[in-house]
Amino acid sequence: MASFHFELVSPERLLFAGEVESVIVPGSEGEFTVLRDHAPFMSTMKPGVVEVIENASKKVRLFVRGGFADVTSAGLTILAEQAIPVEELNVERIDAEIKVAEEDLADALTEEARRVVSEKIEQLRETKAALGL
Repeated sequence: MASFHFELVSPERLLFAGEVESVIVPGSEGEFTVLRDHAPFMSTMKPGVVEVIENASKKVRLFVRGGFADVTSAGLTILAEQAIPVEELNVERIDAEIKVAEEDLADALTEEARRVVSEKIEQLRETKAALGL
C-alpha cells in the first residue's frame, strides 16, 4: 500500500512523525480515514483515539483530546490539544480528569462554559467506556 507523511503534535511534544499507510481520525463531525493522495481537508477533532497504520503489522493508537487535523498534498498533520499513547491511559488518570472537569463545571459562570465543560465530562466518560477502563 502507498504511504504518506504523518505528524501528530501536542503542546508537550512531537508524538509521531513518519510514513504511514493510513490514519483514522476522530473528527468532530465523525470519524474519517486518510490515505495517500487524500483531497485537501481540514477538520476539528473530538476526544478519541487516532489509529495510525504504519504497515500491515504495525499500528499505533494515540488518545487525543481535541485539536485540528490538516490534510494537504504534503500529508496529514494533527495538532492535538493533548495526546497520550493509549497504553499510558489508566482509569485513575481519566477519573482524575473527570474530577477536575466536574470542579470546573461547579465554577462555571456562564451557560456556554457549563455546556463546554459538560461535553468534556461526557467525552471523558465515553472514552473511559470505549477503552474498557
